[in-house]
Amino acid sequence: MVSTFPNPGTVDLSHVRLSIRSLQTQLVEWRRSLHQKPELGFQEKLTAEFIAQKLQAWGIEHQTGIAKTGIVAIVKGNKPGNDKVLAIRADMDALPIQELNQVPYCSQHDGVMHACGHDGHTAIALGTAYYLQQHRDDFAGTVKIIFQPAEEGPGGAKPMIAAGVLKNPDVDAIIGLHLWNNLPLGTVGVRPGALMAAVELFDCTIRGKGGHGAIPHQTVDSIVVAAQIVNALQTIVARNVNPIDSAVVTVGALHAGTAHNVIADTANMKGTVRYFNPAFQGYFHQRIEQIIAGLCHSHGASYDFEYVSLYPPVINDAGIAELVRSIAAEVVETPIGIVPECQTMGGEDMSFFLQEVPGCYFFLGSANPEKDLAYPHHHPRFDFDETALPMGVEIFIRFVERFLN
Repeated sequence: MVSTFPNPGTVDLSHVRLSIRSLQTQLVEWRRSLHQKPELGFQEKLTAEFIAQKLQAWGIEHQTGIAKTGIVAIVKGNKPGNDKVLAIRADMDALPIQELNQVPYCSQHDGVMHACGHDGHTAIALGTAYYLQQHRDDFAGTVKIIFQPAEEGPGGAKPMIAAGVLKNPDVDAIIGLHLWNNLPLGTVGVRPGALMAAVELFDCTIRGKGGHGAIPHQTVDSIVVAAQIVNALQTIVARNVNPIDSAVVTVGALHAGTAHNVIADTANMKGTVRYFNPAFQGYFHQRIEQIIAGLCHSHGASYDFEYVSLYPPVINDAGIAELVRSIAAEVVETPIGIVPECQTMGGEDMSFFLQEVPGCYFFLGSANPEKDLAYPHHHPRFDFDETALPMGVEIFIRFVERFLN
């Protein structure tokens, strides 16, 4: 593979406390157990059982069956001082991908794979819960650890919020991390403001009038109309969006026609829209349909149009992002260290939590090309360097201690 960043080499774990480094074997064991039994969104029954068994064994208060398969664990500190509540969120679902890795912990579920690191997120959250339970004298307040289903779709954050996971006691702030193969091991990507993009989807069917390919004047060619729409949609970002803003309009699928000499009666297209600025909510829906309607009218075609707003952009609170940055800089002291320019047009339903309470979502570098662990997310050979796991726990623990104390 071609790497776009330097090899991490030997990563310094000296800033990770010994009591957390000693969890490395267990963190890897938990992660690999979860990796072998991946489950799709809202089907994470085995995953939830695994988590609940650990929490029960450690004597950690928890509630199961939230939004079908979600779990919330609560650890209360013994240190006097305040009654603040911090939430830590970890997603736990997998993807409909056939794993191609040849490793002992390869997926045992045909056609399903942890190809985005959620098994690692769950292991880090479990390690955090275990450590906090063993060191309750070191912090005040309460920590809620949210194990969320269905981040990959259709989205588990909103139903968990609706079920009250941010209430009783009310959460003051929330943090979460994403293992990130776009960054090398030993780095953290964190920034205030927009980190990840809004995710919106559209489906459109162009309805023309089919006919013989040699007699086009008797038809309304849906393919010609669709082709003009695809080109015209690119003008939205190029000519309607301020160049200072970032946005993407992508047509990812276009299907029409069945034969060489038949003009297609219908053409179907699917696409996605991404943007960082919350002010664009509703704008692309309106503008895309305006273009489709205008071009269909000019050609005598009609259309069916559906538009879905899945996730808003992930917007980090500036103060909490700065606290995460300062803590992470103490943990990952490398030549690269903290990467503030880490925005991505990928989406995440952590955004719904961040709309409710201030917080920060950040990336924990996990790629190591030297070990052939740098395949991108959602690739059938995705895997990550498990040395990142104790780093994630250390950052979470330091944040708990700093924020609650």
